[in-house]
Amino acid sequence: MAGQDEYLTPRQIVAELDKYIIGQEKAKKSVAIALRNRWRRRMVPDDLRREIMPNNIIMIGPTGVGKTEIARRLAGLAEAPFIKVEASKFTEVGYVGRDVESIVRDLADLAVNMMKEKRFREVEKKASDLANERILDLLLPASTQAVSVDDEGEAAKLAERRVNTRRKLQDQLESGHLEERLVEVEVPVERHPMIEVFTPQGMEEMGVNLQELFGSAMGAQRKRRKVTIAEAREILRQEESRKLVDMDAVVRDALATVEESGIVFIDEIDKIAGGSNQSETIDVSREGVQRDILPIVEGSNVMTKYGMVKTDHVLFIAAGAFHSSKPSDLIPELQGRFPIRVELDSLTENDFYRILTEPKNALLKQYEALLASDGIDLDFTDSAVKEIASSAASVNARTENIGARRLHTIMSTLLEDILFEDPVKHGTRKIRITKELVKKELKDIINDDDLSRYIL
Repeated sequence: MAGQDEYLTPRQIVAELDKYIIGQEKAKKSVAIALRNRWRRRMVPDDLRREIMPNNIIMIGPTGVGKTEIARRLAGLAEAPFIKVEASKFTEVGYVGRDVESIVRDLADLAVNMMKEKRFREVEKKASDLANERILDLLLPASTQAVSVDDEGEAAKLAERRVNTRRKLQDQLESGHLEERLVEVEVPVERHPMIEVFTPQGMEEMGVNLQELFGSAMGAQRKRRKVTIAEAREILRQEESRKLVDMDAVVRDALATVEESGIVFIDEIDKIAGGSNQSETIDVSREGVQRDILPIVEGSNVMTKYGMVKTDHVLFIAAGAFHSSKPSDLIPELQGRFPIRVELDSLTENDFYRILTEPKNALLKQYEALLASDGIDLDFTDSAVKEIASSAASVNARTENIGARRLHTIMSTLLEDILFEDPVKHGTRKIRITKELVKKELKDIINDDDLSRYIL
């Protein structure tokens, strides 16, 4: 599964990340190098390639500064299977928590689905053509023309008439004139589980699918259903795609992609780090989770329902705020598996202003697009945007610092009445948000620490 990292240099990768993420140049530079190194490794001779390990990264910084967004956008650039997990999930049930090997099993599931969709897209044209042929067979069944004719000339006329009729139907089909016509197709019978099997923690990912097992033993059951031609085309296209795609090759290629290009983002890793203010029991539990994660990061074989997956060259990116702990509180073996450490900066008022205006998916652009669907032209003055940024920075400084997420709460509060009402009823097609309006709407909340803490 070739991704854009094959032709993007680290500088170009950073340029792509800049379209969505403001600031954090050090973090973007580090992940860009890590992504490019994956392609570089594939160009190395086989005997040395196995020895080149990925440089896993720990990103340190407060919430809402872009840690998750960097990892998510990176995976999009690489077109690689990417999964985000929260380290705290593995401590929910006493000393055990969730089975850490489920990370790899989930990653394998994702890779197989990605590869299947890719292969389906490759055969989409051929599958659509075959589906249309089957629809024509439904519209003009062979049985309707099965007339016993001794005269060869009469038989030829019937055959020609059938060809002409089929061609006319094909023209109507391609022009879209038959989309609402009903045809009868066979569809698989949906089976609903009659029993629920409870297994020990972690066994749910082992791939033992009783429904599939019994289904294959009894044979796939199908039923006839009347659907429109538009619906039939999609059903038949899916069936033809499955026939054209070699699922064994899909699984084989997907597992290879996981092993060579998979990315795992472990968020809140600081939650499983020890700290000076933690009790001994909690520390033991957290250290146990670290030791469970360690083999996966070091490189091990994990059994999935598709086969064995080696994690030696999976890229791991960890992130945490580390408010009450520090990276050195992780066990030394785990620290050593994350050689690159990047500290992300807290966001300033100027950063908030840029976040509101510069990215391709900027928050102002999102709200303008939402209200444009109602025929309303929403316009923000530059001074209004600066006031919103100033308010976000002020509330973050006085209460809990949640980074750029504060902008979402402020914007939803600011535009609540506009989003609730229907200005078109009053003849309003254009709404201008000014600095004065922002101050008026947010004044009482921002000045009251208790209200801003719970509302903003």
